[in-house]
Amino acid sequence: MMEKIAPSAVVLLSGGQDSTTCLYWAKKRFDRLYALTFDYGQRHRIELDAAHTIARMAGVAEHRILRMSELEELGGSALLSDAPIQETSGRGNLPNTFVPGRNLLFLTLAAAWAYQLECHDLVGGMCQTDYSGYPDCRRATIDALEEAIRLGMEWEIRIHTPLMFLTKAQSVKLAAEVGAMDALAYSHTCYEGRFPPCGICPACRLRAKGFEEAGVEDPLLIRAREMAI
Repeated sequence: MMEKIAPSAVVLLSGGQDSTTCLYWAKKRFDRLYALTFDYGQRHRIELDAAHTIARMAGVAEHRILRMSELEELGGSALLSDAPIQETSGRGNLPNTFVPGRNLLFLTLAAAWAYQLECHDLVGGMCQTDYSGYPDCRRATIDALEEAIRLGMEWEIRIHTPLMFLTKAQSVKLAAEVGAMDALAYSHTCYEGRFPPCGICPACRLRAKGFEEAGVEDPLLIRAREMAI
């Protein structure tokens, strides 16, 4: 049996592949899990339903969905509008799906909830090896935010990012190891908010590449096929 890290953890759960894998990774390491999902006006709102389903499947102690209209009001990302998705937008070669400040805000609010729960551990699916290169997914950013939260709350916080240096294929294999494959059948990745997924957007292509390289059939596609969609 795997040794537990601590009694409880707050897990950022978007309803996507990475956060679902991290939720099940956390199930192996913490006795009690609290899942936190954000409704920030994302175009792929189907992931909110996915998060609800996956949280129930994982048996978390509590699942909260927080409304964050501020990001939607500020705009500036294709994920917050119906603008065409571009893998480079001209600003630092970042894709136009980058939502400035998103992970910084999410982790800070997760830490605030953890403080109320007297919990010291956060788990997130940030990964700096993804195609996107989002600056708020890098380990240096997470380390800096972790220290800022400690100083600002006077509360010991550890931010676990089990996928940080894994390729998508490696994360698929990790999902199998931690028993997340059934839940991944209900996860959502497609930027277009479609089920079955569009298979064309950058997120769909990255997910497909990971499963192909891992030699595993995507359980989401299996579910879609079985539903004859």
